[in-house]
Formats: sequence, structure tokens, C-alpha cells
Amino acid sequence: MAARLKETYLKEVAPALMKKFEYTSVMSIPKLDKVVINVACGEARDNSKIVDAVTSDLMQITGQRPIVCRAKKSVANFKVRDGQIVGFKVTLRGERMYEFVDRFFNVALPRVRDFRGINPDAFDGRGNYSVGIKEQLIFPEIDYDKIDKVRGMDINFVTTANTDEEARELLTLMGAPFAR
Repeated sequence: MAARLKETYLKEVAPALMKKFEYTSVMSIPKLDKVVINVACGEARDNSKIVDAVTSDLMQITGQRPIVCRAKKSVANFKVRDGQIVGFKVTLRGERMYEFVDRFFNVALPRVRDFRGINPDAFDGRGNYSVGIKEQLIFPEIDYDKIDKVRGMDINFVTTANTDEEARELLTLMGAPFAR
């Protein structure tokens, strides 16, 4: 499945981008660099079983073990101490990235209730796109009976595009269902 998306990029997406934006070099064509999935989990400081649950969910979704993110500073208002676990993240590159992107756009997003497309304005000004989802249940790998709590996640698509317009066109050609 992932090989199909990468093959589609090489045969269809790259030539279409080269034609539309009139690049002089093949190396200047934007491509997907990495995908970063982040789950903020502040309640992990109270319960160590949450660490196992979130790690298990992310491993099932991405096929890769997540990195534990710890607090860099103590913040009394949030009851967070320096070094406490505050989240988890996974950085996907290569085959796993293409496989995840294909599953996310074609399988997971259509399972969202009342889905009309993802926000086309969530670019950062440098060609990167971020989308947040409210529940991990949209991924078919997650078994509804085995989760302890519904958690959301942030998914960041990092591209080599210089502008948002180039990145939007890249993601659209890769199958991103942007809202009209």
C-alpha cells in the first residue's frame, strides 16, 4: 500500500507539480519529508498505566515505538514538575510515513463523524500542515473494547515546500481530502 503512494508520487504528483510551478530542477520539487504524531497526556503523571495504554495505541497506529516527552520546566499552575511525562510522539519517515499517510487519508479520515474535509488553512506559512483529531478510534487498528479513554492527537506533515500553496497542492495530489 505504501509503495503504491510513493510510486504515485514519482509518476504523477512530481510531474504535475513540476508543470504547475515551473521548476527548473527535479530536486526543487516539494516532497513529504516526515510525519510527526503527537499525543499530549498530562494525566500520565498520576497513573503509570496510561503510559502503557498510550504507547500501545501509538504502536498499533504507526507501527513504531513512541518517544516519551518530558516537561522541561516546573509549572505550578498545571501541577507539572520538571522531568514528568507530559506526552508521546512518533516521527515517521520513508515507507512507514507513506503507509501512514495513505491509511490516514483513505481509511481513518472518512470514519470521522460528519466528515466534510480537513481544514485547508492549517498551514504554518512555511509549507507544513497540521491537523488535530479528537479520538484515536478512527484508526481501524484500535479496538474499541480495549481502550481506557478516548484521546486525541496532533498530526504534522512536514514538507520541503517553500510556500503553503506548493504544500497544499502536494498534499491534494497525494490524496488529502481538503474541505471546499
